[in-house]
Amino acid sequence: MTDTEELQFQLDALETGPIRRFAEWPDPSVPKVAAGVYTIWDAEHFVYVGMAGRAITSERTSSKPTGLWDRLRSHAEGRRSGNQFCVYVCDRFIVPNLTPDEQARIGAGILSLDHLTRRYIHDRLAYRYVITATPGEARSLERLVQSGTLQAGAPFLNPLRTTESGHTDSEPGRVG
Repeated sequence: MTDTEELQFQLDALETGPIRRFAEWPDPSVPKVAAGVYTIWDAEHFVYVGMAGRAITSERTSSKPTGLWDRLRSHAEGRRSGNQFCVYVCDRFIVPNLTPDEQARIGAGILSLDHLTRRYIHDRLAYRYVITATPGEARSLERLVQSGTLQAGAPFLNPLRTTESGHTDSEPGRVG
């Protein structure tokens, strides 16, 4: 397979490959140690793209799950601390829709934003993933997908944008 064919295979898998629901985590199909890229979907809406496995090298052996497994597990847990995806989900989908009663319960410590974030992720979101040979390949593929390469366009929560200085950066999508 040529590099171009491999890239097209990966892009197709991230957009139309098997979809797995966060509600069914843990997923035995996800390797315990691997670098890769994943896309997250709410039905047919492309929500987010991420990469995992920055520290994975061919020489590294680990008995601890790392890379894709660890990142998707973290997303499935719905905890906002240290997880930008969960922060985006909470900020963009949970907080704007809180009822006055939910706000009061959060303020009283009866209800948790992490709980609401986890429930949203489990009730609505699903993912696709591809394994990459290296973390560098994963990073390049993630950036390509962020730029809008998929037919679905750029991800809603973290599209790649060009700054005024000509640099690229990701920023949550804007509504309206």
